[in-house]
Parts: sequence; structure tokens; C-alpha cells
Amino acid sequence: MRVSVVICLHTLDRYDDFTEAVESVRAQTYDDVELVLVSDGSDGVFEQFRTDFGEDDDATLVKLAENRGLLEARNAGAEAASGEVVAFLDDDAIAAPDWIDRLVEAYEERDSLAVGGKMTPEWVAGKPDFLPAEFYWLVGVTHRGFGPGGDMDAAGEVRNTFGSNISFRRDVFLELDGFDTKIGGRQGDANLQGGETELCARLRESYGEGVWYVPDAEVDHKVFAYRTGLWWLLDRAFWQGYSKRAMEVLVEDDGGEEGDFLGLLLGRFVPARVSQLIRRPSVQRVTQLLTLALFTGVVGAGYLYGYTRY
Repeated sequence: MRVSVVICLHTLDRYDDFTEAVESVRAQTYDDVELVLVSDGSDGVFEQFRTDFGEDDDATLVKLAENRGLLEARNAGAEAASGEVVAFLDDDAIAAPDWIDRLVEAYEERDSLAVGGKMTPEWVAGKPDFLPAEFYWLVGVTHRGFGPGGDMDAAGEVRNTFGSNISFRRDVFLELDGFDTKIGGRQGDANLQGGETELCARLRESYGEGVWYVPDAEVDHKVFAYRTGLWWLLDRAFWQGYSKRAMEVLVEDDGGEEGDFLGLLLGRFVPARVSQLIRRPSVQRVTQLLTLALFTGVVGAGYLYGYTRY
């Protein structure tokens, strides 16, 4: 089974991080891998691709004439790919050496249509003490409460995983017309987030199954300093709430996974945090409990705002 890994880049500003992502794919224990590198509207990026990877027989280089955004760049990469499976990795991520091996196991053993794995944090500027693990999803990392039954270490079907650790059978991806480029893109509502959520909701609607989650298929996500600031996280939380409401309407998603997570948050995680705080008081426990309440409220405010729009 040939696997094509699509990595997109728009600017040379993060070329060192991009190179690390590429090298992590080249270091995979799985042999039959194609690199699909997409330059999203940058002549400089494409020329650097040709210099560094032009002689690589297992690399396919794609150039978009103008900047079209990540989702359209990913679609172009999938169309150019030759693998039976197309996997997506961001330019600020590093795949574990057995990442593709783990994904392929699920395709071969379960005949899955889509497979994704766990995102683990690489705190470039240090982990912020105030950020609770239940809200790691704000920085693109698998959070406490994700996964089948809320167990992030258990394999099973979920609606979707993060876009930097998700893969599809290529024929299924193309049959679904790939990512909807109006989400977070250059057209429509630029505040919408969650292209993988929308696509995987259509996958479930069309094929009756979601993404098979493999926690051992790990990808590290670099969390840069700007993503750990409180104001950035609050802004992110608001628009994530807004997007969750939009997804309910645009793809007729009932928000079941979000509802399950909210139930876990209020019914299990918050009481556990309160109990820990009572037994062993600390400034960090107080701060994280307050921040958890703050983020929950901001996500809810974004959802209510989305309700007025959708």
C-alpha cells in the first residue's frame, strides 16, 4: 500500500520547520511513501523545493499559481498524489518514525476509509502553566477527553482527528471532493475553522463511518510562543465556538462529540479538579480551574454568536 504524505508551504519564513517535517517523513519505518510538497502561490518556495527535492524519485512537487489557502493546497496535493492513501502533515509538525506503519495497520486490518492519530505537544517556548489539558485542542494538540469514551489512549472510531494527523483512502477523498475550501479560506466566512470536521462529517454521511483513531500513530505539533498567550487562546476559543455552531448547520452535524466532551468536562473533569484542589491546594490548580471555566464560557459565547449568524 503506497502512502502519499502531503505537506504544504506558503512562505520561506518557516522553511527550517518545514524541512524537519519532511525529514520526519523520510525517516519513516514504512518503505512505500511518496512526499507531495505543495507550494501555495510562492515562486520562492517552489524554487527551493526544486533545489532540495527535485532529484528525489519519491517526491512530487506541486505549484499553485497564487495563494489559495491550506485547504485548497491540500486538495491539489491529493489530486497529484499517486498513493492509495493520502495523509496530511503540517509544516510545523514532526511525525514519529512508525507513524505511517501505524496508519497502514488500520487500513489493512480494518479496511478503514480514514485513519488518524494523536497529536502530542512540543512546547517551543515552554508549556503555559495556566492551560488545562482539557483545552489543548486550542493549540492543535489531542486533549484530555478526546477519543472513544473520552479515552485519548484508546483506539476506536471518532468523527475526526486533527488535520495534521489524518489520512484517507485517496479514492474516497476525491469522491468527496476533498476539503471544502470555503471553510477558513479565501471565500465565504473566513472566521470558520475546522475543514477536517466538515469533510469527516460528509464522510460519515456518505459512507456511514468516521475516522478510525489510532493513538499510537503520533505526530508532534510545535506550539510556538504566540499560541500560548492568553489573548490569542481566548480569540481562538471564541471562533472555535462560532465554528462549532456553523458546522451543525452546514453539514447537519448534531454536535454529538462536543456534547459528549462537555458532559465529561462538567461531570468528571471539573469535579476531579475541585477534589484535587481541596486535597492539595496550589496556585496552579486554582489558575487552571479558573482558566477552564473562562475558556468554556468564551467557547459558549462564540457558539451563541454563531447561532445568530447560522
